[in-house]
Amino acid sequence: MSAAAGPALPELTLEQFMAQAYAMELEAVERYTEFADMLETANNPEVAALFRTMAGYETKHAEQILAQMGWTQAPPPPPGLLTAPGMEAPEAMPIDEAHYLMRPWHALQLALAAERRAQAFFALLARMATTEPVRKAALELQAEEAEHVALVQAWLAKVPAPDQDWAVDPDPPRYTD
Repeated sequence: MSAAAGPALPELTLEQFMAQAYAMELEAVERYTEFADMLETANNPEVAALFRTMAGYETKHAEQILAQMGWTQAPPPPPGLLTAPGMEAPEAMPIDEAHYLMRPWHALQLALAAERRAQAFFALLARMATTEPVRKAALELQAEEAEHVALVQAWLAKVPAPDQDWAVDPDPPRYTD
């Protein structure tokens, strides 16, 4: 690997790399599900359903990794391998981005940003890979994330942007001690 290519990943086996990728997909499933649960609680079923759909796509992606690797059960992810302690996976949306009145447009914007981060992350890993199997796997995952970006962009084209006053609640929640 040339110095121009940038730093290299730690020496990874394909199995270690794919175990980390699998763990990242599960984290995305968990986050989409958390968002769906929060929005159902806030009586926003339309956006909750959209997040459940996204969780379903990520679940399928995780299942594809298991099948591709021939794993009957998930291996434990290598600890701290591709993310720093306390950092979330690139595809996980920040939990504080949820708003109980958010519209489908907002949910899709969050999903689009997450999918773009994942695509860029796998592109970076492909450039940093020290072995051909890991580089090839990273490129394949990058391509799959590019498909997810295109899917979310197509959904966004069908969803109207919210009005400027979308967050105005005539009967806001009240908190008492």
